[in-house]
Amino acid sequence: MAGQIPQRFIDDLLARVDVVEVVGERVKLKKAGRNYSGLCPFHQEKSPSFTVSADKQFYHCFGCGAHGNALRFLMEYDKLRFPEAVEQLAGRLGLEVPREGADDPRAQARERKRKAGVNLLELSASYFRERLKMPEAQGARAYLEGRGLAPEVIDTFAIGYASAGWEHLKRHLGERGIGEAVQVEYGLLVQREESGRTYDRFRDRVMFPIRDIKGRTIGFGGRVLGDAKPKYLNSPETPVFHKGRELYGLYEARQADHRLERVVIVEGYMDVVALAQFGIRNAVATLGTATTEEHLSRLFRLVNEVVFCFDGDRAGRQAARRALETVLPLMIDGRQARFLFLPEGEDPDTLVRREGAEAFQDRITCASPLSEFLFDQAAAGRDLARLEERERYASQVLKAIGRLPEGVLRSLMLSELSRRTGVEAANFSALLAKAEGAPGAGAPSGVGQQNREAGRPREAPPGPGEARGAATGRTGALGLAARALQLLVHEPALVEGLPEEDDWCPEEDPDGALCREVIRLLRAGGYRSPQVLLAHFHGTPEGERLAALARRELLIPRTARRAELEGLVGHFRRHRRRRSPQEEIDALLARERAGERLSREEKQRLMALITELHR
Repeated sequence: MAGQIPQRFIDDLLARVDVVEVVGERVKLKKAGRNYSGLCPFHQEKSPSFTVSADKQFYHCFGCGAHGNALRFLMEYDKLRFPEAVEQLAGRLGLEVPREGADDPRAQARERKRKAGVNLLELSASYFRERLKMPEAQGARAYLEGRGLAPEVIDTFAIGYASAGWEHLKRHLGERGIGEAVQVEYGLLVQREESGRTYDRFRDRVMFPIRDIKGRTIGFGGRVLGDAKPKYLNSPETPVFHKGRELYGLYEARQADHRLERVVIVEGYMDVVALAQFGIRNAVATLGTATTEEHLSRLFRLVNEVVFCFDGDRAGRQAARRALETVLPLMIDGRQARFLFLPEGEDPDTLVRREGAEAFQDRITCASPLSEFLFDQAAAGRDLARLEERERYASQVLKAIGRLPEGVLRSLMLSELSRRTGVEAANFSALLAKAEGAPGAGAPSGVGQQNREAGRPREAPPGPGEARGAATGRTGALGLAARALQLLVHEPALVEGLPEEDDWCPEEDPDGALCREVIRLLRAGGYRSPQVLLAHFHGTPEGERLAALARRELLIPRTARRAELEGLVGHFRRHRRRRSPQEEIDALLARERAGERLSREEKQRLMALITELHR
């Protein structure tokens, strides 16, 4: 009899596999905003209602209701039993599926060892917290008080203290039946090679437990109080702790707000804790490594925006360039990455204490978008008035654009590069296609030649809003009705504060009519997700309009959105004019003649008006 598959392995498997790849191998998918869409494989349909979310690692059909993760999809589509689906997913990653069961001594031994490791780390974290209350920890308490940390924040992050002695933790754990070998394996003891003697890894340090997404202690970071080196010491790699995957403060950030929209990546433990002290609870820190692709993949499954926070010195700029290279391949539509550079000599800890939380939040809000940072760092130190320098600049930017996934951001970056260099965007696209089509191709080259062939720099290409306007008769600049609609698309929950009657929406404006339809849908379905809203309209002209509005950044803080929408409602109500039945009929007929599809309610309203007028 095969043993049970451990839940921790299943969780890890789902965290590492991409549902878009799994589904895309069996269903033809097309990019649709942040998500992917296609014809549902579980029922017959002519227009797509099947959506796959890369952010949430989830699929859903709005037609038949089928939904689930990658495992569920394999079970339903390939008609596999659960263990077979797990085996198939694990095989994609070259993993062997572990088994646990009463009849498998090896599985029993592995499970006992895992539980011992988890218990060991939790017991150690509890021990460190208790030591912080003791007289011997006076220096540690003074340090934390000097950093301005309130007892509530210390408790939230479970901060503790490791005694100065060489074997204090070792003896404490030994008295509870935990052997030295497992303490060494989980990074709590260090073993000398020549003598085999063991001693505590962490001594006379303020201790920061590192917790996984479920709140389980998986490692530690220690800040020295004296002059010992290194100043910060992390647990080594262990069976449960991997620096390239874990982020300090992520569990605490999610506990503070389960609906996180943005995460700020800072450098160290104290930066995370200090920001939390000032009410900024969405900061995380890497654990002695640069930000990895796996770090970012995990974050983007939880949030749509990541802000990298760096010192403004040369080292900070170099770290930012490495982060840029790492994040580029992950920038599917709907995701945002920003870069925040602090004044030289400052870090988040010192700056938030000097400026306060509001000023630091303003810095986060105004952080440079990925596109701006990319263009600026490519231009740094170059005289772009010189043709050769402009060629190198364009080649560097084009190389970065080539790392972006297909999507709106990539197209916009090409258009912006075209505007800045005067080279036709089509020429850049051709260079990218050539480079990507060649095996082992490196950075696109020949930009200077294309520049010379292009002749005079041309005017900037139309933006996405202008192109959309040409196709639909709506201008690229947003009108007031479109702005109200954009606010609702970005934050559907704003519908809760709107008046019960939607007669404030200007019917003569197509965006106003669509706004009414969106409001009715949000209220009827209780939707609070932009993805679900866009999926409802997918494949229609209205869906294209909503997707275009969703791609536009709001450029205002979230806290100001409700007030702006209320102001727009008030404006429309003040300027509303009661139309005669004939004017209302003419407006509806004009929209229908223009090829615009009227909603069912609008058709009923039109028939009622015509009937009333001819009585």
